[in-house]
Amino acid sequence: MMRIIPAIDIIDGKCVRLTKGDYSTRKTYRNNPLDAAKEFEDHGIRYLHLVDLDGAKSKHIVNHRVLHDIATKTSLKIDFGGGIKSDEDVRIAFENGAGQITGGSIAQQQPPLFKRWLAAYGADKIILGADSHHRKIATNGWQQQSEEDVVDFISDYEKEGVRYVICTDIAKDGMLEGPSTDLYKEILAKTNVQLIASGGITSLQDLHSLRELGCEGAIIGKAIYEGKIQLSELREFLS
Repeated sequence: MMRIIPAIDIIDGKCVRLTKGDYSTRKTYRNNPLDAAKEFEDHGIRYLHLVDLDGAKSKHIVNHRVLHDIATKTSLKIDFGGGIKSDEDVRIAFENGAGQITGGSIAQQQPPLFKRWLAAYGADKIILGADSHHRKIATNGWQQQSEEDVVDFISDYEKEGVRYVICTDIAKDGMLEGPSTDLYKEILAKTNVQLIASGGITSLQDLHSLRELGCEGAIIGKAIYEGKIQLSELREFLS
């Protein structure tokens, strides 16, 4: 069964969404992210993708109190990303209730540090964030782009023991035009990672398609907040 993972992105302690990672497109959906998390939980959701967008720009965790609030007041299993750049950030994330952490920029810019976390915490705790634009890995809240191909990036880290990968095609993110299925097909054909699709998911048909491809999970953001996918539909999909 493919996991359904709603996303909560945080700026200034509020639940927001961006389009293609552009901070100027910020739209606030909830002043208190905990309300959204509780609503997900009430509809049978078990997982949450929590992103500290302030942290992603600041290069260190900023919204750890939101993480702690959701972790202590719901039973959701949280993967947390955004601004995790040091051993101290990793400690803060896990101490505040993250079940997993996602490292993207750090994995591209400081591979030895990311590999050390992978060895210390294990492949079930450390997710590789592979966010790309035109196939090139993007970093630092998607504000910078490297020349590294996303499939090569994932394949190289699979050899280092990475098991879980969240892959976002930035061109699809927030556009409500469907996910990057061709890219996911290629990744699944060339690696054996547990692939979590992110970006562009708009309908239940998208979810069925991703499940048929073999994705381990699917992260859904704007489609929920804009009412394109109802939480009641997700409950039915999961059952």
